[in-house]
Amino acid sequence: MGKPTDLVQGTVDLLIMKTIALEPMHGWAIAQRIRQLSGDILQLPQGSLYPALQRLERQGWITADWGTSDNNRRARFYRLTKAGKKRLEHEEAAWERLSSGIGLVLRKA
Repeated sequence: MGKPTDLVQGTVDLLIMKTIALEPMHGWAIAQRIRQLSGDILQLPQGSLYPALQRLERQGWITADWGTSDNNRRARFYRLTKAGKKRLEHEEAAWERLSSGIGLVLRKA
């Protein structure tokens, strides 16, 4: 396969929020989890990941606390806020509507 699939900004935010919905994670772990769950199709470079994390934090949808990673390094662990959980529900519903509409066009065109 060629280069990894390019992701639009809103999709990156959705993937990050969904990934940390169950447990707090540090940046590198978020990127690895997305890569793993997508079967190596989606790769989130640091140049996209960290600006997205900062943006989500500014919007109040995630928060971060300092902790120690599995390899004993200091890292920021990100988790959803209450507002972030509501936003995630909204974004998931919007994604379902969008992908359903795209699927209809692809099947009928």
